[in-house]
Amino acid sequence: FSKDSCYLPPLRYPATCTFKGSLESEKQQYIIHGGKTPNNELSDKIYVMSVVCKNNKKVTFRCTEKDLVGDVPEARYGHSIDMVYSRGKSMGVVFGGRSYIPSPQRTTEKWNSVADCLPHIFLVDLEFGCSTSYILPELQDGLSFHVSIARNDTIYILGGHSLANNIRPANLYRIRVDLPLGSPAVNCTVLPGGISVSSAILTQTNSDEFVIVGGYQLENQKRMVCNIISLEGNKIEIREMETPDWTPDIKHSK
Repeated sequence: FSKDSCYLPPLRYPATCTFKGSLESEKQQYIIHGGKTPNNELSDKIYVMSVVCKNNKKVTFRCTEKDLVGDVPEARYGHSIDMVYSRGKSMGVVFGGRSYIPSPQRTTEKWNSVADCLPHIFLVDLEFGCSTSYILPELQDGLSFHVSIARNDTIYILGGHSLANNIRPANLYRIRVDLPLGSPAVNCTVLPGGISVSSAILTQTNSDEFVIVGGYQLENQKRMVCNIISLEGNKIEIREMETPDWTPDIKHSK
């Protein structure tokens, strides 16, 4: 890390995304938000990491902490943060996750008890350091460890785990963010064809295609099926792909 970098705590379960200044920009930054530290503290911090020097032997990063004002998302983990681009502008979008129960309810026995965060959408302006929350009627339940896919001005939310109901509903939401000169507009559409999954790995294989691997479909049942997600225009298609020949270690591990 460069000498002017801030201290980056050893977070676990943070939400991470890649940010380009514009769709054509080659320079990338990495946004890290929230997370749980090894001593079970939750973070509401946002860190911005960028590469400042790259040679054959090492890569030097710069890490800065971003202060927010407005509707600041509470400390959380198991959430998502994505970047959307609209009308030449960009915004970070924070959704979901878990947080500790409110302070008045935190007794000695329940000190580390967590609950779903409210299902609000937070738009974060990383340039000016301000955050605004939105309540959408389509989002009724808090979700954690869902899968999120961002493309231009749209984010797709798949699956997730509702701690209050202890279910993994087959969710599929399309959240669109419009960034005109005035106030942003955020709308949500419930789509059919979702999948029941939490804690899965998402990998992008090309500009319009993603693969979902692993995760859970029930509390003690791993998800051994893999899916291909294709985006075309305003359409999203989810289909199963040929299952890999899992090793015994993967089949029998937690």
